[in-house]
Amino acid sequence: MMALFPVNTSFFKLQVSDGEFVANPQLNAKIRSEVDASLAKMERIVNQSITGGLDRVVLTQGIRHGVATGNGLLFDSKDGLKFYPLDRYVCVRDGNSRPVELLTVEGVDRDTLPPKYRVDEKKTNGVQKDSAGPSSVTEVTLEEGEVLVYTWAKVTEGQWRWYQEIDGVKLEGSDGQCPVDSPAWIPIRFNIVDGENYGRGRLEEFIGDLQSLEGLTKALVEGSAVAAKILYLLNPGAITKPAEFAQAENGDILVGRPEDLVAVVTGKQADMATAYQMAQALIKSLSEAFLILSVRQSERTTAEEVRAVQQEVMEQLSGIIGTLTTEVAVPFLRRRLSVLQRKGQLPKLPKGLVLPTVVAGLDGIGRGQDREALLRVATSIQQALGPDVFAQKVNVDEFIKRLFTSDGIDPIGLIYSVEDQDKTKKEAQAVQIQQSLVNQAGQLVKAPMMDPRANPDAIEALSSYANPQAGAAPAGPPVEAPPGVPGAGPAVQ
Repeated sequence: MMALFPVNTSFFKLQVSDGEFVANPQLNAKIRSEVDASLAKMERIVNQSITGGLDRVVLTQGIRHGVATGNGLLFDSKDGLKFYPLDRYVCVRDGNSRPVELLTVEGVDRDTLPPKYRVDEKKTNGVQKDSAGPSSVTEVTLEEGEVLVYTWAKVTEGQWRWYQEIDGVKLEGSDGQCPVDSPAWIPIRFNIVDGENYGRGRLEEFIGDLQSLEGLTKALVEGSAVAAKILYLLNPGAITKPAEFAQAENGDILVGRPEDLVAVVTGKQADMATAYQMAQALIKSLSEAFLILSVRQSERTTAEEVRAVQQEVMEQLSGIIGTLTTEVAVPFLRRRLSVLQRKGQLPKLPKGLVLPTVVAGLDGIGRGQDREALLRVATSIQQALGPDVFAQKVNVDEFIKRLFTSDGIDPIGLIYSVEDQDKTKKEAQAVQIQQSLVNQAGQLVKAPMMDPRANPDAIEALSSYANPQAGAAPAGPPVEAPPGVPGAGPAVQ
């Protein structure tokens, strides 16, 4: 379940077709980046709709039934996702293994039906059995006050069409339809068998080991119960009476010989050990068959070792994940997109331009794969060429935007725009220039010619130089050089 529908992570990805970008040169990289950000928002909307309901609970139930029986049926109605076990439906598939006809049965409380359909409780529900032979109809156990409701669905002219019946009477308003490419009916098969309408479960492949383990476990439990029972054998000629042993308290002193009272020992430790070892071997075999992750427990277990075990498990799961992706995830995603588009919560995706892609498994859960790839490439470039080359060759703004998108975070309001960056840069340059002028002014003050005792007008000129916005001083008479100051020229008018 976690491999197909991970928590807090999108199990699918909306991506733009590379072929469309090649065919349309006007779709440049900047446009593609904006499109990816918008598609990431749509992914979050779909995930919120799934998380807000009971879809994950029903999907988990369906996958568990798939492991045990190999089959199940999901129905996405206006009230939410619903599951039918194998004993509540039948399915017919065409030559391409696509479902074309379904029939379901379920018990419904009679009081929830309209008055005209509240049939007599004494009336028989379901199909009458033929007295000449056994019935092929599965008997459904009904609670008191319930009635059987049959739903028949069939593919007609590219549409799934269905309606419901009670005792052969069609329910008014029960008609429904949906496109075949976004079906409301999703039959699940765990293992596909060519030419068969139903799949096979995982348990069917290991039924022998499961039955053997069940027998050994039962023998071990019963043997443990026998060994736990405490019994004593008393010598008939012992001088101590049985009542004295039974009534003795802890620490009492009795008169007798040790050999007069002997505890009963089963003596089956070796046999029980053999059964236990065989049970452990079966448990290990079944754990590997059902891909239960087992990491070596030690102080020196490294993260790389854990990742290697995870990778091995995912490689073994690849066939099962591929089947469940085709049977469950893809039709479920198409159905969810279609429902949200009809409700107006999602825009209609351009056909052929945006491709909904289901990404399942540990190494490819949604856009998290893009995030790992971006970080891995950035680390490799910086290690090989250095951070300076990375900053020169890589568009940092685009890199940050893609990193936000890969984590499913909306970058709006978090990343400065180009205009804001230019404005901040100009302000920083202005502050730097002003600080530089102040520093230069401080150095000029220390010069001999800026001594106010020797040149009283120097401080005023320095202030005008450091703060030009204050305006130039009004023109006055020429300033003559004070006597004794060498190198002083004529005053500037």
